[in-house]
Amino acid sequence: MNTTKTVETRGVTFGADHPPALIAGPCVIESEAACFAIAERLAAFAKACAVPFVFKASYDKANRTSIDSYRGPGLEKGLEILSAIRERFNVPVLTDVHSPEEARRAAKAVDVIQIPAFLARQTDLVVAAGETGAVVNVKKPQFAAPWDMKQVIRKIESTGNERILLTERGASFGYNALVADFRSLILMRELGYPVVFDATHAVQSPGGKGDSSGGDGRFAPHLARAAAAVGTDAIFIETHPAPDEALSDGPNMIPLDDLPALWQRIVAIDRARRGE
Repeated sequence: MNTTKTVETRGVTFGADHPPALIAGPCVIESEAACFAIAERLAAFAKACAVPFVFKASYDKANRTSIDSYRGPGLEKGLEILSAIRERFNVPVLTDVHSPEEARRAAKAVDVIQIPAFLARQTDLVVAAGETGAVVNVKKPQFAAPWDMKQVIRKIESTGNERILLTERGASFGYNALVADFRSLILMRELGYPVVFDATHAVQSPGGKGDSSGGDGRFAPHLARAAAAVGTDAIFIETHPAPDEALSDGPNMIPLDDLPALWQRIVAIDRARRGE
C-alpha cells in the first residue's frame, strides 16, 4: 500500500512503506508542567523503542460543545509551551489551528499544522496553512466522503505545498455517534498522500454528554490495531496519565501507562501485514 509521496519532518517520515508513526499527546494543554510531563514520557518511550514520534497538543480547543468547556491557555502561551517541548525533547510537534492568522503564527512554533475536521472546507484557512510550508494534516470531516478530500488537497497544492497528511477520524452515524470506515484509509491513500488513523476521536460521541462530548475509550485500542492491519502511515492517539481527570476529551483517551504495550502490538500487526 505505497503512497505516491512521502512527507518528512524533523526526522519522521510518513509513507513509502516506512513503519507507522505515532502522533500522540494530550487533547489540550492543561498546564505547562502537565504538558511537559506527558511529552517527556512519550519522548523517552519513542527514543528507547525507535518509534517515529510526533507530539501533539492543542493550545485552544475552539470547537467545544459548551461555552463553559475548558479551551486551553490560548495562542501566545500555548505556542510558547509547544515550541519549548519541540526544542527540549527534539521531536516534531503538531497543533491545530482555526484561522489563517493562527496558521501563520503556529508554523513558526510547530512542525505540523492540523486542520480540524469541522474546518476542512474553509478555503482561506486551508490555503493559509499550505502557504506556511509546514506539514499540513487535514482531518476528514465527519460529514465528508474520502474522495471529497481531493478538493482539499487541490487547495493546499495550489500554494506549492505537497507536505500533506490526511486523517480518518470517523463519520457521523446518527445522533452523537461516529463509525470508522477503514476503506477510507485505502481510498484517501489513492489520492496520493500518506494517511493517518485517529483512534481516539473515532470513538468520540460528539455532544454526547449534553454539555460536552462523550466517548468510549475502551474501543480505541481495538480500532488502532484494526487500522494497523488495514495499513496506515500513522496512528493518532490522545493520551493522558488519568483520562478521567482530563479537562477535554477524557472519555476517548488511552491511559498513558497503556500506550507502550499497545504500540508494540500495533508494530507487530504492521509487520505481519507487510509479511516481515
